Amino acid sequence: MEDESFDVDALIDGLIEREGGYVNHPADKGGPTCFGITEAVARAHGFAGPMKALPRDEAATIYRRLYWLRPRFDQVARRSARVAAELFDTGVNMGPAVATTFLQRALTALNRNAKDYADLTPDGRVGPLTLHALDAYLQTRGKRGGETVLMRALEALQGERYLRLAERRPANEAFLYGWLANRIGTIG
Repeated sequence: MEDESFDVDALIDGLIEREGGYVNHPADKGGPTCFGITEAVARAHGFAGPMKALPRDEAATIYRRLYWLRPRFDQVARRSARVAAELFDTGVNMGPAVATTFLQRALTALNRNAKDYADLTPDGRVGPLTLHALDAYLQTRGKRGGETVLMRALEALQGERYLRLAERRPANEAFLYGWLANRIGTIG
């Protein structure tokens, strides 16, 4: 198991730095954001002020609650800090269920036809079966090498999704370069 003192605060601070402050890009379907938090998410969590005034500590609280604890990435971090950080970053950008589905798909594809552990149903939820599969994968493939290969699989799925988003909605081409530059290959 990984060290349980994983510094999620540093992970959140790094994310907030990458996301920057207030943005209201006309091509962004999510509308105005501040520190990467969309207006809809801020409102759903009780923030009623103008998005430009969203406090950084409130954004950090939202990230911790919605994008770290709720999807159970803290449980993944106990096994692999690198994988958990990747899931967190992907989850913020695409939704935690999408990030978890990437993990489940990759683990299933890497289980050597269920020889190492059972196939997973990609349901987007980190539960006991997903955690068992991750444990078994890391034990079978080795911590360092196994993490590296799993990270490559996760990033391949993420990159393919970014390309698909730009192909399906040309307005997303405004974001594709930044997504690929800032979201792929930047964690661990």
